[in-house]
Amino acid sequence: MLTAGAAAMLLGACATRAPDIADMPWTSGRLSVRIDAQGTQPVRSASSAFDLRGSSRSGELRLTSPLGTLVAQAQWAPGRARLITPEGEASFADLDQLSRQALGEALPLQAWPDWLAGRPWSGAPSEPLPDGFAQLGWRISLARLAEGWIDAVRDEPPAVIVRVRLDR
Repeated sequence: MLTAGAAAMLLGACATRAPDIADMPWTSGRLSVRIDAQGTQPVRSASSAFDLRGSSRSGELRLTSPLGTLVAQAQWAPGRARLITPEGEASFADLDQLSRQALGEALPLQAWPDWLAGRPWSGAPSEPLPDGFAQLGWRISLARLAEGWIDAVRDEPPAVIVRVRLDR
């Protein structure tokens, strides 16, 4: 028979708290995004330095200009996402809505922490490829991961290419 103190210790040991985002390490580098023309939309492209920390559940992404000026900051937690730019702040129900508003196209930002670590996101099925994996309609190439490069390509119109160069 367990005593009340032993039972409380066992229950306390089982109740681990989720890691605080402030305790998570940053992943940094440069990224470029190219969205092909479609209909009346011209080709769109952007590049930026970035800092990312967190997980698909909660996190933060900062985009900065070549001069180090904060261009945009995204923060997310269950049921909410927030975009902060020099023009102001906007709230969204999820990261897909946030990225659609910011870029004109939904990007699977919830998968990025895992993709940038060189692995499929656990929140969706994936398929191995010779040089990486496919997930969420994207091909993730890890062929040059040892050099710090990750490419994510979506062929579905409009085609999107995201190239990431990780700082080492």
